[in-house]
Amino acid sequence: MINHTVAQLMHGLSEKQFSSEELTRAFLDRIEALNGSLNSFITVDPDSAINAARKADEQRASGTARALTGVPVAHKDIFCTAGMKTSCGSRMLDNFVPPYDATLIQRFHEQGCVLLGKTNMDEFAMGSSNENSFYGPALNPWNTQCVPGGSSGGSAAAVAAGMAPAATGTDTGGSIRQPAAFCGITGLKPTYGRVSRLGMVAFASSLDQAGPMARTAEDCALLLNVMAGHDPGDSTSATESVPDYTAALEGSLEGLRIGLPSQYFGSGLDAQTGQCIEEALKVLEQRGAILKEVSLPHSDLTIPTYYIVAPAEASTNLSRFDGVRYGYRCENPVDLHDLYTRTREEGFGDEVKRRILVGTYALSAGYYDAYYRKAQQARRLIRQDFLDCFENVDIIAGPTTPGPAFALGAKSDDPVSMYLEDVYTLAVNLAGLPGMSVPAGLVDGKPVGLQLIGQHFGESTLLNVAHQFQLATDWHLQQPQLNLGEIS
Repeated sequence: MINHTVAQLMHGLSEKQFSSEELTRAFLDRIEALNGSLNSFITVDPDSAINAARKADEQRASGTARALTGVPVAHKDIFCTAGMKTSCGSRMLDNFVPPYDATLIQRFHEQGCVLLGKTNMDEFAMGSSNENSFYGPALNPWNTQCVPGGSSGGSAAAVAAGMAPAATGTDTGGSIRQPAAFCGITGLKPTYGRVSRLGMVAFASSLDQAGPMARTAEDCALLLNVMAGHDPGDSTSATESVPDYTAALEGSLEGLRIGLPSQYFGSGLDAQTGQCIEEALKVLEQRGAILKEVSLPHSDLTIPTYYIVAPAEASTNLSRFDGVRYGYRCENPVDLHDLYTRTREEGFGDEVKRRILVGTYALSAGYYDAYYRKAQQARRLIRQDFLDCFENVDIIAGPTTPGPAFALGAKSDDPVSMYLEDVYTLAVNLAGLPGMSVPAGLVDGKPVGLQLIGQHFGESTLLNVAHQFQLATDWHLQQPQLNLGEIS
């Protein structure tokens, strides 16, 4: 059962091939066996999961079940869950138990899904390797000496290792797509506003977006059907109508125009990874797609723009963590100033502090116009590049990352090198576009991903292309057998 896709699990449950309780116990056993080695989960509550599975079985027996009722899912530990710790991978929230569910969590509950647990992540979603977690790094099941990517690395590793059939993640600058590529799974970052952010702890409010992570594009479509939709409680939630994302999966790619940005195939791309991407594009071409070279002339502005905008918003969002209202508080403060400074010094990790300092500086008097305002102007140019491209093509494709997963600790002391890991993903968030990563090959036994970028609210087209690609290839079916065999 643990090797089934979400679609297969739905069929098995509806045909009574197994119960939700049996299914849930199988995944909980898998988590117990592997999590000590992979560190994918921060919190697991077996009793609550079994109780939810039993309730799901009762709903199926009474005929009141919905499509995903009884299917186990893991959630990134950035979504508030009533009665269960929500830490954001930080010491600052190690003792925080929310009194309410995030809208996303609530929608999965309403569907009857079973919550397996909360997955590991870079602290407050700041990172590209999952090495910034207060709870230690999650490990890549394909090679446990390598990172799983970040910040949704725990979710990606859990799905890749068969500890969960699917998981949720968040993507501020590539944090769904990059770990999906490193772990050989499918990950979708929807259009900004497509999925509610209510109850999702904020990193950078104009960039953050939740999305699904699973083995297949079909599974991501099923999950997005649950997640997407307007939320009156979220002022940034889009009112655009939500289609059935599974309806367009079987559509033909004949005549589909795919743009290939010249900037994505330059010297920064690992040669073997580039070869995998070229072979993947040939598969799409064989299925009727038309490949066209395009240009994103302001791509060189992406990293400096992102690392002004995102830290500035992080500085503002994280100012609430002061040791007064909730979360970590330093011991025996001598006065209010000491309470503030020591709480934040002790409660935040190095990467979070680094981004707070950069963001605060960029927003300070005398520097706002020179940095933050200028970055927002550059952001508009980056967005316009995409809009200009979409006048001539239907989607854009290229590599998700410059290469496969790198070794633990390889970039920990070089923040700039770490930031460059997101060079192909950041612009999608700055422009508010949907993007996804699809398994597209192996380099030295490690997965690499093909990135697909769509027009605003064009998730159906991306899922269609990804599904057709997966019908013609089996990269999404590959599993990290060797490493899992060593530790299971």
